Amino acid sequence: MFLKSRNFQSFFGGTMAGRVSICFLFVFALSLLALRPSQISAEESEVKEEFVLTLDHSNFHDTISKHNFIVVEFYAPWCGHCKKLAPEYEKAASILSSHDPPVVLAKIDANDEKNRDLASEYDVRGYPTIKILRNGGKNVQEYKGPREAEGIVDYLKKQSGPASTEIKSADEATAFIGENKVAIVGVFTKFSGEEYDNFTALAEKLRADYDFGHALNAKHLPRGESSVTGPVVRLFKPFDELFVDFQDFHVEALEKFVEESSIPLVTVFNNDPNNHPFVAKFFNSPNAKAMLFINFTAEGSESFKSKYREAAEQYRQQGVSFLVGDVESSQGAFQYFGLKEDQVPVIMVQHNDGKKFFKPNLEADHILTWFKAYKDGNIAPYVKSEPIPETNNEPVKVVVGDSLQDIVFNSGKNVLLEFYAPWCGHCKQLAPILEEVAVSYQSDADVIIAKLDATANDIPSDTFEVEGYPTVYFRSASGKISQYDGNRTKEDIIEFIEKNRDKPAQQEQGKDEL
Repeated sequence: MFLKSRNFQSFFGGTMAGRVSICFLFVFALSLLALRPSQISAEESEVKEEFVLTLDHSNFHDTISKHNFIVVEFYAPWCGHCKKLAPEYEKAASILSSHDPPVVLAKIDANDEKNRDLASEYDVRGYPTIKILRNGGKNVQEYKGPREAEGIVDYLKKQSGPASTEIKSADEATAFIGENKVAIVGVFTKFSGEEYDNFTALAEKLRADYDFGHALNAKHLPRGESSVTGPVVRLFKPFDELFVDFQDFHVEALEKFVEESSIPLVTVFNNDPNNHPFVAKFFNSPNAKAMLFINFTAEGSESFKSKYREAAEQYRQQGVSFLVGDVESSQGAFQYFGLKEDQVPVIMVQHNDGKKFFKPNLEADHILTWFKAYKDGNIAPYVKSEPIPETNNEPVKVVVGDSLQDIVFNSGKNVLLEFYAPWCGHCKQLAPILEEVAVSYQSDADVIIAKLDATANDIPSDTFEVEGYPTVYFRSASGKISQYDGNRTKEDIIEFIEKNRDKPAQQEQGKDEL
């Protein structure tokens, strides 16, 4: 199982040219922002007794079945993010062991060959992955909380309690709703009946993403009509109209209302950590993603924001979501897209199939005109490629967008191709290993070991699915494509190549068949 770096989990606890997960793009864009430093000293994190349960294939299901609520970390021993999480996770486990009732934290080495079926069963795509398992493992939820001990404890205390909190006073309502998050409150005449049951079901389903509360009196709530007796759902948010009411209590309708109402008309991407959850929702949306990058402190920035908001109001119901990013906070996105600061103000629309539409050095008064041309199909897709190298003599060959066809698809060779990112720590660890593999094949003219910077070149989405870095694919000389999910060792990679490559006779047969 050749899993990828998932900075999203490391930074915010919560998955492009090609079919790279849009959420992964969000991860990358945020990866250069500062982490909130842990407030636990090294001395405090030293725990004599181990409170985290160690699981494996032999005891996993039996252990899970005995707990109504248990948290499991899927990790790999070589993963840097896992190593960083370990003392925080252990500290949290020690604190939660005294909770009433105790909250159990466990871990399993998902990189171990014997445990890989469990990793597949729980859809583990990167390390660390943390799952919350309820009702003996019958209900599985992604952990979306912080990665430091205090935050883990607070998040899991809330997750282990009721899905919705009763609000009995104005002070409780103010504390519950807060100022920087989305909160959903159901107002009822009684805490029973179909409407209340459906609201509770929704709270259980979405509890990892939102805070739910319920009250008998709307007068407790800080915003909105106070004379409402219910049943009504009031969603509070720190943007746009600040609150919105809804009275259709079918679960599907409630869920759609919550998901749509909790996204700003224009999401703001800057250094404010309060905005990060909304940025995550933006990139998780199934819509096309429109992104405007400007300098927030430059003269005229408010004019850009105003015109861009007009475009959002006009086109948001046409399958487009909108984000405005401060260039100072968007260096990760610039690296990923291959943008340059001298192109600012710059706008880009990305579709989920990888197509991008791009306009550098945009003027505020041209935003609406450009969007109309884009929606009318009059803007050609933007294809990103680095220049083809003038020399390509190193053992690991460099592939770019414009040379992908020649080297990988039309060379008639067996090609192992790594999709990497320059900032990716796991890619840096893999680099010398691929170099050794390439040196081993230098005398074999039928095998090419190559790499492509996936942040600087577009990837054909119908051929390669890249959800993280590094991702490695192999294309045989006859055209068979397979993804490498093995261990990151020279021996394992060579064994994979030899198993999947075409020998010269097979290559000739493949050509004849073509």
